[in-house]
Amino acid sequence: MTLFLDRDGIINRKRPEGDYVKSWEEFEFLPGALLGLRRMAASGARMICVTNQRGVARGRMTEDALMDIHRRMLGVVQEAGGRIDAVYYCPHEAGQCDCRKPLTGLFQRARMDFPDIVFADSLVVGDTISDMAAASRLGCGSALVAMPEIAAAICETAAGQGIRVDFRVQSLLELAELLPAWRFRTSKQERT
Repeated sequence: MTLFLDRDGIINRKRPEGDYVKSWEEFEFLPGALLGLRRMAASGARMICVTNQRGVARGRMTEDALMDIHRRMLGVVQEAGGRIDAVYYCPHEAGQCDCRKPLTGLFQRARMDFPDIVFADSLVVGDTISDMAAASRLGCGSALVAMPEIAAAICETAAGQGIRVDFRVQSLLELAELLPAWRFRTSKQERT
């Protein structure tokens, strides 16, 4: 099983619309994120971060600064007993690449690096309709992490576009508690 985790709004606090986490000093783990990551890693799942970071394309941060944020994030996650096996990011504006979610280039790149990834046995974890759309395009399961009122609006939009949302949770910690049910569901489907 592979968990594809969005970053902003899932692992760390998202900045206000139009702003970006531009340095490690602006990076703040969300409540329960480190414990959730530790529990999910203990389940044996592969953990891959896939994140749109167009602040680079807009000149709000350098790619070096982004890589420093990711290096430090991985260190803190590891110190907390968790694990993220790889980070893939899109530094482009929309329409300039094949990797900006909801497109699937980041996920395809991950599968090139980890050839045993099976999308049907993977879960995309995100907080936006573009994350859910990427999951749908890939044939992955999907987990929406958002407060109930925001989740309801995103799920309504997703349903109108024929996009399925498998889980609605408020944190990575809550999702970690549901993973055994997801694993049972996918293994049961393989047997039938």
